[in-house]
Amino acid sequence: MRVRRAVGLCITRPVTWSPLSFRSRPMDQAVGYPDGAALERVTERLRAMPPLCTSWEIERLKSHLGEAQEGKRFVLQGGDCAETLADCTPELISSKLKILLQMSLILVHGAQRPVVRLARMAGQYAKPRSSPTETKDGVTLPSYFGDLVNRAAFTDAARTPDPRLLLEGYQHAAMTLNFVRSLTAAGFADLHHPEQWDLSFFERARLSPELREEYLRTSRQLAEALRFMEALGETSIGELSRVELYTTHEGLNLEYEAAQTRQVPRRAGFYCLTTHLPWIGERTRRLDGAHIEFFRGIENPIGVKIGASATADEVIALIRAVSPREEPGKLMLITRMGAANARTVLPPILREVKQRKHRVLWVSDPMHGNTHTTASGKKTRDFGAILTELEATADAHDEVGTVFGGVHFEMTGEDVTECIGGAAGVTEADLDLAYNTACDPRLNYRQAIEMAFLIARRLRKSR
Repeated sequence: MRVRRAVGLCITRPVTWSPLSFRSRPMDQAVGYPDGAALERVTERLRAMPPLCTSWEIERLKSHLGEAQEGKRFVLQGGDCAETLADCTPELISSKLKILLQMSLILVHGAQRPVVRLARMAGQYAKPRSSPTETKDGVTLPSYFGDLVNRAAFTDAARTPDPRLLLEGYQHAAMTLNFVRSLTAAGFADLHHPEQWDLSFFERARLSPELREEYLRTSRQLAEALRFMEALGETSIGELSRVELYTTHEGLNLEYEAAQTRQVPRRAGFYCLTTHLPWIGERTRRLDGAHIEFFRGIENPIGVKIGASATADEVIALIRAVSPREEPGKLMLITRMGAANARTVLPPILREVKQRKHRVLWVSDPMHGNTHTTASGKKTRDFGAILTELEATADAHDEVGTVFGGVHFEMTGEDVTECIGGAAGVTEADLDLAYNTACDPRLNYRQAIEMAFLIARRLRKSR
């Protein structure tokens, strides 16, 4: 064994790494599979299955993220809080893709630079929980950890972790990816006609005339720009260029991730081929833990969530642990401070990372730090608090002189009522109308489009 020191923290790591070396480390959010032999049979089957992604797609994404570190691109990472296997339908997949593409086009207009699209799709089937168990009416069962692990129904059979769900998750991810690739290769029609987007809610919303006119002006300018490009090329936008879209999910279940991690011909190192960009959550980023051990050894770009409890020293130690070579585009730090903490906690961390000249991509997740529970027991998020954290994050980057490289949202293309506020006017009283999430509250279509316009406005201001 060797001892590795990082900013006052002593971390013991194996000299060698393998896709299964994480098993020697402490595991946060561990899944207690009751049948180890069944788990091994399933993971052996997954090791023999074709990859969901390719190494060349992963390396291309890494190069794009390297450019985003320098302010040459902007990242939009978004999608469902927790996918379910039942979400694998053409209607739901296309609606998720539509909102991501429409938001990206608005951001391109505002930032005046290409947008890297990262879809929380085709693998976001596992979710961390604050408690391993849940109690109802005196009965205690394992918590629901997502369709990759167990089922949502509150029964002993449903809540028992089932390794067969790993294979079902892989199969549904493959079907989702196949449909997404077909849509993006053919050109997605809704992207080309911003003037047809559902912006009617802005007419009913309590907006100033100036802000309402800005929304309408932006949509007109987008439509005119796209028609100009079509006329210039005497062809359609879909034929001029293909939309590039990459997948991303939290790499929570390491047995699933490791089973699809392998070496590929003509490339050095190991690639995790379940997704293009996996990330480590706030609850699983302990330096001596299994997740850091696994992610430090793969060639993919990776994300790490950074919450308000993090210190600058901890963040420096994380960077050194998972990105020792400082490869451009390798590490994305996703800050999730909460509206009340972003202005005070984030700037010292930014300054320390900048002073030490570490190469990372800074992305803001304004969703997770702004979750609260209503008197009726519903988890929700306030549009105003989300926007406040985004503005505070952008201000912090401007103040320190670092690059605000992207945003991370939990959102859906459906007209759900899970987050309150915004121009659509969702209130706490409306939450029961369409509260459909499998886990955390998401921005609905109207709120996501409004948020994209507001971010674009800020990006224009910074530019």
